[in-house]
Amino acid sequence: MTDVALIGRVEPPALHVMTFNIRRRIPRYRPGSPDDWAQRKRLVRRLLAAELPTVLGVQEALADQIEVVAEALGDHYRWVGTGRDPSGRGERCPIFYDTTRLELTAWRQLALSATPDLHGSRSWGNVTRRILVTAEFTDRETGARLMAFNTHLDHISWRSRLHSARMIARLAQAARAADPAAAVVITGDFNAGEDSAVHRNLVLGDGLRDVWDAADERVTPQWGTYSGYRRLRVGGRRIDHILVDDGLDVLRAGINATRFDGRSPSDHEPVQAVLRHRRAGTTRRTEEDE
Repeated sequence: MTDVALIGRVEPPALHVMTFNIRRRIPRYRPGSPDDWAQRKRLVRRLLAAELPTVLGVQEALADQIEVVAEALGDHYRWVGTGRDPSGRGERCPIFYDTTRLELTAWRQLALSATPDLHGSRSWGNVTRRILVTAEFTDRETGARLMAFNTHLDHISWRSRLHSARMIARLAQAARAADPAAAVVITGDFNAGEDSAVHRNLVLGDGLRDVWDAADERVTPQWGTYSGYRRLRVGGRRIDHILVDDGLDVLRAGINATRFDGRSPSDHEPVQAVLRHRRAGTTRRTEEDE
């Protein structure tokens, strides 16, 4: 039996984008803990198998957890991104994408630091290494170009979050300047609410919009996106965000608070949006166009 999706697979020219902090696997749990990955991974599989987003930005994923996500999505999905440690191990912020819709044309990973090209580098007061993964795609159906960014900002240092947000905003602006026909989407756990300086630095003055604010339709209440496995609160703080530039219309947005027999797949709730490229035609490309 297939679980009911909040959004599910969409038809071209629409794009379904999701951001999901799946909560890293930790080595020890107290008995019956809702954090137990051995139990949660079944729920992550169920949620993702129902939703099948076109683009999925994942946070806190260890190597074995990435395998669970890939299995849930299916063989026609691929992903990019490496571990944040200097060795290439550790937590990742991979971008998964549906290869039947999107052709990957380039990708890279940067450290969120004063030396972004130095893998594993740290700056701005964060003890934990933080990264940004970017990927460039061409839509196989419409020919539209999409630039996706995925990140996880620091949970302790406000200074690190603010500098990281400014760096991401500059990179998004540079990407738009380099390819004005492309659209930009940013997914991530920002560890900062919609009323924060981090959020303001991303959405003010740089042509970026929060999908929750920009959506033509909201398909859920405004749940707080970090529940910590506790009871959900309407009107709660949103610290997980999807941001888009003016090249994308936001048709729908939602915060997925799905529970399976009362159990949550993660301590974060996924944020999802249905987007449509403003600059693309809606005619399917044929072999003659290739």
